Amino acid sequence: MTTATVLVELLTEELPPKALPRLGETFAAKVFEGLKARDLVAEDRGFRCFAAPRRLAVTVPTVRAAAPSREVTEKIMPVQVALDAEGRPTPALLKKLQAKGIAPEAVASFERRVDGKAEALFYTHLEPGAALDDVLAAIVQEAVKALPIPKLMRWGAGDAQFVRPVHKLAMLHGARVVPGRVLDLDAGRVTMGHRFMSRGEIELATAEAYEPTLLAEGKVIPDFAERRSNIERQLVATAQEQGASLGEYADLLDEVAALVEHPTVYVGEFELEFLAVPQECLILTMRANQKYFPLFDAAGKLLNRFLIVSNMRLADPSNIVAGNQRVVRPRLSDARFFFEQDRKHTLDSRLPRLAPVVYHNKLGSQLERVERLERLAGRIADRLHGDVAAASRAARLAKADLVTDMVGEFPELQGIMGRYYALNDGEGEVVADAVQSHYQPRFAGDTLPAGNTACAVALADKLDALVGFFGIGQLPTGDKDPFGLRRAALGVLRILIETPLPLDLAALVGDAAEGFAPGLLTAADFESQLLDFMFERLRNLLRDAGHAVDVVDAVLALRPTRIDLVPAKLDAVRVFRGLPEAEALAAANKRIVNILKKAEDELPEPDVALLQEQAEKALFHAVVEVAPLVHSHVANEDYTDALCALAGLRAAVDTFFDDVMVMVEEPLTRRNRLALLRQLAGLMNQVADLSRLSA
Repeated sequence: MTTATVLVELLTEELPPKALPRLGETFAAKVFEGLKARDLVAEDRGFRCFAAPRRLAVTVPTVRAAAPSREVTEKIMPVQVALDAEGRPTPALLKKLQAKGIAPEAVASFERRVDGKAEALFYTHLEPGAALDDVLAAIVQEAVKALPIPKLMRWGAGDAQFVRPVHKLAMLHGARVVPGRVLDLDAGRVTMGHRFMSRGEIELATAEAYEPTLLAEGKVIPDFAERRSNIERQLVATAQEQGASLGEYADLLDEVAALVEHPTVYVGEFELEFLAVPQECLILTMRANQKYFPLFDAAGKLLNRFLIVSNMRLADPSNIVAGNQRVVRPRLSDARFFFEQDRKHTLDSRLPRLAPVVYHNKLGSQLERVERLERLAGRIADRLHGDVAAASRAARLAKADLVTDMVGEFPELQGIMGRYYALNDGEGEVVADAVQSHYQPRFAGDTLPAGNTACAVALADKLDALVGFFGIGQLPTGDKDPFGLRRAALGVLRILIETPLPLDLAALVGDAAEGFAPGLLTAADFESQLLDFMFERLRNLLRDAGHAVDVVDAVLALRPTRIDLVPAKLDAVRVFRGLPEAEALAAANKRIVNILKKAEDELPEPDVALLQEQAEKALFHAVVEVAPLVHSHVANEDYTDALCALAGLRAAVDTFFDDVMVMVEEPLTRRNRLALLRQLAGLMNQVADLSRLSA
C-alpha cells in the first residue's frame, strides 16, 4: 500500500507569543497520535512541528490512505441462549445477527469456546481499517480541543472557537487534498506567507513541499526551533561586529522568535546621556517593552546600542532603525524622569506611605510588616553574631522602594532600585546590598544573598511570610500557592544549607511568630505544620540534588532543625551504608525500634547488676566503651567518624539477639534489657534513623 506525507496547517491571526511553542508542540503531537492510533502511520518516523506567529502545522511521513484490515474476534452470546436443543439458531441469535449485519449462514463458522463457566459463540471476521479521508478532520478537531488554551474566542457568524481567528485550513496527503471541515473551514491546499514580503496566496503542491515553499515564496521560516536558531546566529554575529556581548537573552529570544516570521537583525542606538540612569531600568525598558536586545561591554556595562529583530528584510533599513530609535527614546526618558524624581526623597521618608498599602487583610499593612522585619532581621543577625544595627536598618528600608515611581512603573525592579536609592541616601553598601538581595533567591537556581546582614534580612522576609500565612491558615493546596510559600520555604532552606548558616530552624520560626501581634495568628498548631511543610520541601530538595531516597529519609526522620548540618549527615550515612556492617546494624536497629514500641513509657538506665547473660553483658560494655567516642564525634560534627565507630558494635549486637530473649516473664530483667536497647538505639540514632536503611 502506497504512503505519503500528511500536512495539516491552521492559518490564524497572531497567536499568543509566550504560548506559541507549547501550542505548536501539542497540536503536532496530538495529530500524530490520532493517526497512529488509527494505524494510519505505516512507519513511525516521528513528525515535524511548525509554529509561527500566524500558523500551527504538522507534517507526518509515511501515512497510509487507509489502514489495513484487521482480524477481529467478538463474543456473540452464550451457546445455551444462541442455539435451541437441535442446534438451530434461536430468535435471540437471529435478532443479534441482524443488528450486527451478519448473515445467518455465517453461524456455521462461529467458534464455540468456554467463556467463564459457560460455553459461548465467537465470530471472527476482517474489519476494514480507517480511511484517512474519513478520519483526518476528526483527528484535527481532537487536537484542537486538546490545546492548552485558557480562553477561547469566537469570530464571524459561525460557532467555531479557538485562541485566535482561523482563516484557512490546509490538509494534504502527498499531492492530494484530504477533504474535511474543521473550525467551520473546508480543507484545501492554499496558505499565506509573510504579510508584506509574500506574493499573496500560495498553493501548496504537496505536503512535502510545505516548508521549502513557505521559505521560498512566502518568506516565512515555519519551524520555531529553526527560526529561533536563525535569530540567535544573527544576534551573536551582529554583537561581535559591534565589539559587544548580549548578556542574558534566552527568555527574550523565545518570545521574539514567536513574534516574527522572517527575522532580520539591525543595530539601533540611543543618546549617551541616558546611561546616567541605572542600567537595570534601561535594560528592562528595552527588553520588556520594546523586545530589543541591549548590548554590553566586556565588563558587563550597558552600551548605548541595542539590537532590533525586525520582521522585514530591506536593502535600506534606515527607516526601520530610525523608527525604533524614535520609539525607544520616550521610554528611556520616562525611566530617567522616574529616577530623578525618586531621588528627591529618601527611602526613610517614604515609610509612612507604606501604612495604607495592604500586605494582607488579616496580616496588616506593609508598614506593619516592615516593623516585624526590622525586629526579626536584627534577631537573626544577633544569632549570627553579626551587625544587628545594619540588618535592622536594611530591613526597615527593604520595602520602601515599593512606593517609588520607578518600581510603580516596573515592579520587577523592586529591591534593585532600593539599593540605588539607599546609596543615594548615604546608606552604607552593606545595608544597600541587603536591601537589593533580600528577595533572593527568587527562583530555582537564583543566586543567594551574600553576607550575614543580607542573609538575615532575606531570611526575615521569607520567614515572616511563611509564619504569617500559616498562622492564619492560608496554606498552599495542590498546585495552588498564591503567596509563593513553596518558593519562600526553598529560599530559607537554600540560604541555611548553601551559605551555610548555623541557625536552628525551629528557633527561627519561633522568632518570626513572636513578631506578630497577640491573637493575630489563630491557626491551631501552625508552627508544627510549618515545620512539616519545610521538611517536606527539604526532602524534595535533597532528592532532586541526587541524594538517595533512603539516606534522605534516614537523616530527616530525626527532624534535624540545624539545616546547615544536614549535608554532612547525608555524606556520613552514605559512607556508613557502604560498610559491610551497615545492613546488619540497620536491620538490628529496626528490630530494636519495634521491640521498644512494646515497652513502658519510662525506662531506667540499664543496671549492670541485673545483667545475666554473657551476651547482654558484652553488649552493655561495648556500648559503654564506644559511647564517649561517638558523642565526641557528634559534638565535633564528625558524623562519618561517629557512624564508623558504631560499626564496631555489630558483633555484640548480633550475639545479643542470637542469645538473649528480651521480653522475658520476669519484669526487672525485661525492663533492664529494654533499657539497654533504648540506650543502644539512642547511641546509634544520633546522626540518622539507621532503621530506615534496612530493606
